[in-house]
Amino acid sequence: MFLRTALLAFAFATAAIPAATSDAWADETGDVTIQLTGLAPQGQVMLQVFNSEAGYGNGRALTARQIPVTSDTATVAFEGVVPGQYAIRLFHDVNGNGELDTNPFGIPIEPFAFSNNARGRFGPAGWADAVFTVNAGENVQTINVGGQ
Repeated sequence: MFLRTALLAFAFATAAIPAATSDAWADETGDVTIQLTGLAPQGQVMLQVFNSEAGYGNGRALTARQIPVTSDTATVAFEGVVPGQYAIRLFHDVNGNGELDTNPFGIPIEPFAFSNNARGRFGPAGWADAVFTVNAGENVQTINVGGQ
């Protein structure tokens, strides 16, 4: 139930991850490409990006994206990202209703995933398992959504 509540708390902002504000810092930012695999070519992926353990724990995302799915893969990119620690959580809204559908026991019936392909036990993957570092330059995070 916690996973459903946390993932439903999306604020579908289209804003990018905050970038450095000075041109002098431009070389010190990173670009993050998130490659999603194992998708069914329908619906949308609801993706959240977090920059703190507290935000991750209470569902306060730094930014969120809604990504249409038209093939078995999808890609989303963020440019000018301030280096630091981030984590991603997402679900594949296969039927496009904007919700993570669950069975009568609250267990998700639509695919969900986390950065680092982290797995949770009886709930979402923890920050320590999902966190990754963004460095200056190119950064790629590949997440297998269909690997549940």
